[in-house]
Amino acid sequence: MQLVLVHGAWFAGWTWSRVADDLRSRGHSVHVVEQLPSGADDPAARGDLAADVAHVRSVLDGVDSDDGVDSDDGVVLVGHSYGGIVTGELAAHPRVRHSVFVAAFRPSAGKSLSDVRSPHPVEWIEAREDGSLHVTADQAVARDVLAADLDEAAFADVHARRNGHAAITFAQPATAPAPAHPVTYVLCARDRAIFPADQERMATGVDHLVRLDATHMAPLTHPAQLAGLLASVR
Repeated sequence: MQLVLVHGAWFAGWTWSRVADDLRSRGHSVHVVEQLPSGADDPAARGDLAADVAHVRSVLDGVDSDDGVDSDDGVVLVGHSYGGIVTGELAAHPRVRHSVFVAAFRPSAGKSLSDVRSPHPVEWIEAREDGSLHVTADQAVARDVLAADLDEAAFADVHARRNGHAAITFAQPATAPAPAHPVTYVLCARDRAIFPADQERMATGVDHLVRLDATHMAPLTHPAQLAGLLASVR
């Protein structure tokens, strides 16, 4: 099986490392998007949603079978959190045979992330004058929202590696083409960044809804469970 894993806002491809390693140990070929343009280190170089979609499209276009894993049956495209919008925008890509959303935003056509986000307060997100959004520097607050099931020492490393994220991506509407393949949504039941009720609403109409007893950063906190779910996708 060929898989492409797309990370969420504020972080990078390393959040998928343990899931990717597990999948590779099962004989699958995994391509991790290392950094979306919207999270570039240089604020002036940060891209928007279109740039993120173009970047992941280039990854999909480059997937081949050089590593010995047959790619003729298509690619499973997986998006976590903000990465779900990017995944949804590529639903019509001819190589995608199954889309998977993990605690992810999944707006309908014409809707933006801001349109589908729950109106609950977001004190853990800070806006800056350079047009970027950042996770709060308050580690305790960030851990409570993103990964309360990680111990403090482990989360300290996660928190230190956070990036800025282009604010414009939250306001840009999705085109959300209709997929011609199955769609799975993995709902994280203890998520405090995207509340479970909001995830359930965004999962309306999917082919498979899977519930995971996890917080928002499930790729970090529940890698074995996620790898098992992804390995079973057909």
